[in-house]
Amino acid sequence: MVAAVAACNSNTNSSTTSDSSAGTSASTSSDLNNNPDYKKGLDLIASNDCLTCHKVDEKVTGPAYRDVANKYDNTDANVKMLAQKVITGGSGNWGAVAMTPHPSLSQADAEQMVKYILLLKNK
Repeated sequence: MVAAVAACNSNTNSSTTSDSSAGTSASTSSDLNNNPDYKKGLDLIASNDCLTCHKVDEKVTGPAYRDVANKYDNTDANVKMLAQKVITGGSGNWGAVAMTPHPSLSQADAEQMVKYILLLKNK
């Protein structure tokens, strides 16, 4: 969702959203589930087409969310920059495959999605 992705417009909501904290310890998972940014971002991702091209721990068409989280620090500047990439699309950060733009997303919703993704960083 955050970088090089193609064909993200199928709007298929996969059941993989239920295991979005895979690979984390029970206490970390519980902490994340209580985080409002995590909940809001996960809900937005589940209601859009993101899971067509992205998974938490697996590269599909686009990078795994955890890889994105491990690459970028969770700063306001990065949240805004990555949210713009979600909205405008583009390529080059994760390879040659372009991410489909999502111009109907608001900046606030895109930022909420990015906040969720950045919470997945390996500690």
